[in-house]
Amino acid sequence: MAIRLFNSLSRQVEAFAPALPDRVTMYVCGPTVYNYAHIGNARGPVVFGVLADLLRRHYPQVVYARNITDVDDKINASAIEQGVPITAITEKFTAIYREDMGALGVKRPDLEPHATHHIADIIAMIERLIAKGHAYAADGHVLFQVSTYSQYGALSRRSTDEMLAGARVEVAPYKREGGDFVLWKPSTRELPGWDSPWGRGRPGWHIECSAMCHAHFGDTIDIHAGGVDLQFPHHENEIAQSQCASGSTFARWWLHNGML
Repeated sequence: MAIRLFNSLSRQVEAFAPALPDRVTMYVCGPTVYNYAHIGNARGPVVFGVLADLLRRHYPQVVYARNITDVDDKINASAIEQGVPITAITEKFTAIYREDMGALGVKRPDLEPHATHHIADIIAMIERLIAKGHAYAADGHVLFQVSTYSQYGALSRRSTDEMLAGARVEVAPYKREGGDFVLWKPSTRELPGWDSPWGRGRPGWHIECSAMCHAHFGDTIDIHAGGVDLQFPHHENEIAQSQCASGSTFARWWLHNGML
């Protein structure tokens, strides 16, 4: 019996078939490790862990990745508030997250990429986007220019006005258009940062997942999943930057778990 999944992109229940008949690739957006996980944060790992187990009953190889976001403004704020290094926050809450998920019977994913381990991949993807005319540097930032991607909004099915109203859009003079989103931003001395062609800085949230996914799976994956709250802007932005960088379909199935 075929596995049938609701694809958030098509809004249809579709019979699942991986691109390669014997191998399934699945990437799930994982935690930002700045605090304890609440019960709602566990819904995705439980749901998609069950899906991974089901897929393994049908296919010889399933490669399931769930990332760790260990560079983020929430992490920075927590470290400053507590007066400790960034790594003290991320290492502590990564360990607690793994322990908590294990207590719920959630198995570890096959891959657990960390954003800070993929800075070179992130910079390389940003450089490709600039070279292709989809991103631009301004005042130490690099931004994705949304108007260069004609399919923007296909996942969330929102108009441009709705997306601008529903997103936490930062109004900044260095933006060409209001909806443009950050790929790279400058870091002050007290914040984590890495050398880049645009100066010392750190990645934006959306580009981290795109770069990690590409580093482990290439241009196209079978399944990309996460909470429904990530559909916009996070997953919408992932699609835009990934498909503009590669010229290929980013994910064949988009799956979203509901809220708890």
